[in-house]
Amino acid sequence: MPKFLIQATYTPEGTKGLLSEGASGRRAAVDQVVADLGGTVEAMYFAFGEDDTVLIVDFPDPVAMAAVSLTIKASGAVNTRATPLLTLDEIDEAARRQVNFRAPGR
Repeated sequence: MPKFLIQATYTPEGTKGLLSEGASGRRAAVDQVVADLGGTVEAMYFAFGEDDTVLIVDFPDPVAMAAVSLTIKASGAVNTRATPLLTLDEIDEAARRQVNFRAPGR
């Protein structure tokens, strides 16, 4: 199952919601939306700095990740970035593939 790193920052309105329902309430909401699309939450942490929360999630396919991302961003309560995560075996496979590429100007 494809794995993604999600980094999220609450908007002021989203932060009010977090303060109202607490971290466990947000975790329950995240678990529900991910599970509804056939995924699982591997880890969820709250942070301070540029990101307010960091998650590692598994989804059945990238389209499920895109659906969640679009819906969450449309809420206006959270700004997110999703990064696909690759295993060591996947990178080894990628390194073995032949790629014909010409750099610009060469």
